[in-house]
Amino acid sequence: MNKFKNLVANDLLVCLKDISSDISLTSEDLMSMFEYPPDSSLGDIAFPCFKLSRILRKAPPIIAKEIEEKLVSSVVSRVQAVNGYLNIFVSSDYLIENVLYKIENEKEKYGSDGSGKGKTAIFDYSSPNVAKPFHIGHLGTTVIGHSLKKLHEFQGYNCVGINYLGDWGTQFGKLITAYNMWGSDEEIEREGVDGLVALYVKFHQEAELDESLNQKARDEFTKLEHGDEKNTKLWKWFVEISLKEYQKTYKQLGIEFDSYKGESFYTDKMPKQVELLRSSGLMKIDDGASIVDLSEYNMPPCLILKRDGSTLYPTRDIAAAVYRKETYNFDKAVYVTSAGQSLHFAQWFKVVELMGYDWYDKLVHVPYGTVSINGEKLATRTGNVILLKDLFKTAIEKVSEIINEKNPNLENKDEVAEAVGVGSVVFYYLYNNRIKDINFVMKDALSFEGNTGPYAQYTYARTCGILDKAKDIDYLATAPIITADEESELLKVLSKFGEAVKDAIKEYEPSVITRYIIDVCSAFNKFYHNCQITTVNDEAIRNTRIRLTSATKEVLGNAFELICMKKTEKI
Repeated sequence: MNKFKNLVANDLLVCLKDISSDISLTSEDLMSMFEYPPDSSLGDIAFPCFKLSRILRKAPPIIAKEIEEKLVSSVVSRVQAVNGYLNIFVSSDYLIENVLYKIENEKEKYGSDGSGKGKTAIFDYSSPNVAKPFHIGHLGTTVIGHSLKKLHEFQGYNCVGINYLGDWGTQFGKLITAYNMWGSDEEIEREGVDGLVALYVKFHQEAELDESLNQKARDEFTKLEHGDEKNTKLWKWFVEISLKEYQKTYKQLGIEFDSYKGESFYTDKMPKQVELLRSSGLMKIDDGASIVDLSEYNMPPCLILKRDGSTLYPTRDIAAAVYRKETYNFDKAVYVTSAGQSLHFAQWFKVVELMGYDWYDKLVHVPYGTVSINGEKLATRTGNVILLKDLFKTAIEKVSEIINEKNPNLENKDEVAEAVGVGSVVFYYLYNNRIKDINFVMKDALSFEGNTGPYAQYTYARTCGILDKAKDIDYLATAPIITADEESELLKVLSKFGEAVKDAIKEYEPSVITRYIIDVCSAFNKFYHNCQITTVNDEAIRNTRIRLTSATKEVLGNAFELICMKKTEKI
């Protein structure tokens, strides 16, 4: 609808200048004033006249009435002055020319304005801690991050997906200690990450009884840091086992990364940044630790080095950011992590700025809320986790049961069940504003009714079924004609896809797309139930409705791609 608003704004400006020579506003000013009415009966867009009252020295209702009488626009079917608002209705010819034809011509490119062309964006997301399970707590960073990457790619950005693996730190000292005391090669090869997790949990249980185990773990990690051959071999093995397991989940989600460089990669790149901080006078000693004082910016100090000289997360993140800028020359670097890390990112972003790096304002932190199941929080140390692979497995099994009951002869049942099962989990998560805490309820996520993934995928399958029935019809043979409100309402919703994409990128908010998908599904299903499509007698009407169905399929397919959800032609 942006093009429509722009055209109307131009016509509106001509009208206002005809009413008064005192108008100094631009068409861009007028365009920014448009609103979407809460009810389509009040127009497709509305123009509030209140801001014009001081300029024209007239009451808003009088201004609206004058515009109603004078406005001339080829893209508007009618206007209506109501209580100081000018309600504006789009013409059917405009919808056909600028929405239907545009979708048919642009296909998978429809909705993109190419605004990211020539720009590079990097995305740091998912980033699980090696040797720990891929649980539902990782779902947020993974699907939000990948959705944002897909959105930027759609707009033409050159995107780099980075999986910043948590492959360094004292937890490996704990794991090595546990492995040496209770583990075996055979068990780990057989159990994979689950075996590593069991060792990690056992270590914490035993450490509560024997405090000396924590010192043993610190000693083992120190040996690893100094290149101990045995510990290095174990560490590499743990990383390999973990990645092999994680790749299974990424495959289900259709996610691939361009880089798996984890924390360990930046070990030799931190000293340079520490020296820059020291030589610039930014770094100070406080109780033996090295810090950057951020009190001037209403933040606690940013810890750079511990008392023993070892590095911390900010040190690694700063070194990683510098490396990525030098390697990719990004226009924006997006970090998707939990809201609990917001202070951490604010601190080291500020340190990067104080260090004089002029790209500090290209760093973006995208926080998200927590996720729980039945209100229970997750904790690896206690073993209280819901593995993502188990969640997906449960969802797939439940969808399989529904398919076997409703459509037992469906081809590729297993493939469809996986697409719908995994899609239901992803959609349920992304439907909410990312900053909100989520309590995952499987029954709600798998419902084929309401604002859910299965409902959206079933609607897509419905469009495919209609088009399959119409495969022998040359529905492009006649000019489109709009004869029903449901047809124009559907086109109006389809016209807003580009706006949804821009808003989702601007706000770093994938839920804009999931909610838009539901709007499309609602408009299409209303059209489907109230309008005959392939069986209507009038050839021009039939062909138009088939084309509307095809356009809906195209837009839904494009939108699905942006939220890690697979397209299902049959359910």
